[in-house]
Amino acid sequence: MPEKKMTMGIIIGNRGFFPDQLAKSGREEMIQALAKAGIDSVVLGPEESKHGAVETHEEAKRCAALFRKNQQRIDGVIVSLPNFGDERAIADTLRLAHLNVPVLIQATPDDAAKMTIAFRRDSFCGKMSACNNLRQYRIPYSLTRLHTVRPDTQDFQNDLAWFAAVCRIVNGFRNLRIGSIGARPTAFNTVRYSEKLLESSGISTETLDLSEVFGRIARLKDDDAGVQGKLSEIRKYVTTGGVPDTALIKMAKLGYVIDQWMKQTDVQITAVQCWTSMEEYFGVVPCTIMSMMSNKLLPAACEVDVCGTLSMHALALASETPSALLDWNNNYGDDPDKAVCFHCSNLPKHFFQDVRMDYQEIIAGTVGKDNTFGTVVGRVKPGAMSYARFSTDDTAGVIRGYVGEGNFTSDSLNTFGGVGVVQIPELQKLLHYICENGFEHHVAANFSTTAAAVHEAAARYLGWQMYWHRIGC
Repeated sequence: MPEKKMTMGIIIGNRGFFPDQLAKSGREEMIQALAKAGIDSVVLGPEESKHGAVETHEEAKRCAALFRKNQQRIDGVIVSLPNFGDERAIADTLRLAHLNVPVLIQATPDDAAKMTIAFRRDSFCGKMSACNNLRQYRIPYSLTRLHTVRPDTQDFQNDLAWFAAVCRIVNGFRNLRIGSIGARPTAFNTVRYSEKLLESSGISTETLDLSEVFGRIARLKDDDAGVQGKLSEIRKYVTTGGVPDTALIKMAKLGYVIDQWMKQTDVQITAVQCWTSMEEYFGVVPCTIMSMMSNKLLPAACEVDVCGTLSMHALALASETPSALLDWNNNYGDDPDKAVCFHCSNLPKHFFQDVRMDYQEIIAGTVGKDNTFGTVVGRVKPGAMSYARFSTDDTAGVIRGYVGEGNFTSDSLNTFGGVGVVQIPELQKLLHYICENGFEHHVAANFSTTAAAVHEAAARYLGWQMYWHRIGC
């Protein structure tokens, strides 16, 4: 995933019979706040409008033209109200700009010691009017945690970090292309999904049959430069002691073919048929290759779980760190708020406190150990955890999902695969929700606290039906 410095368009609201100097100082404060957060700004200058603010329809047109000129750069828009602001000009700017990006509304608080006509802002009130107009214009928008917040505070820096994550998710899902490699395992109705519902949200699916993968691999020689480069990458990524060289070469060829196909088709994330055709007819599991992709923030889900990799992608976009796909797999003793999360495994290396390459113990019993090398196994490290799951509900014709937060713990566990113990408040309530609503047993996880951003992006801007698992809610 290429690194890109975020850029926000800024609309400074102004209303003439409030103190003009507040718009002037508010513009400067907002630019400084964004710079502190490492975010670039696109905003009118004082030579283009009064104090670089937007009050009249002509200024709205000017600001919209500036935004359109920088459309490829702008990730989101911040509407800043240093005073009451002109609500029509704000809404007109966004309508005329046609950016289709998230919008954050910020209002600067009054100082109780400065409430004379020379200093009074009334932004508290103006924010309601601005929001009322945006709703009339059917422009979705987000709010700061506090109704009014100064741009130079840590509270607003927290708002910016959250909003930037929302923007990354929303923009990252637009025109997204998902690679579906191989057919869904016959025994897994669980991961069925609707390509049409995803397409309605601008998300396309590109398919690749395993026969094509194996055919392309058959044309490659062991000493091919691309194959040798991928082999070197594998050896650097994970300990491979005890794994046959023939299996490593097969993994390298598989990884190289998938890499080339993704570049050719503009696919950004993938879901792969990992059993049992891969093992029976090719002789390795694809887990290491998938782990490496996920570790590069190019999520790869097993068992052709397209909605699973989409869930991984949302968390990765929000946190800018790797995501994994896990099973809600086992209870952990008698603790109702703990569970074992497991896969066999293709977890990214980022997840482990110890990691090695091994064979897949479950499938080995069917196809033989020699055909199942390539898993990435170990114990998941402790830390804060966010989780998410999206699903296409064909019966209702909607995309829905759930998000929440908890922790990976350091509780002892003696088993195989990639495994961790999670602790989630009111876990039993979440499990009831999952079962009552027919969600899959797969869940995406990430070392972050980004549930709020994922929920905001999916519910407010993508229009998906979302449940946020929170204590007391």
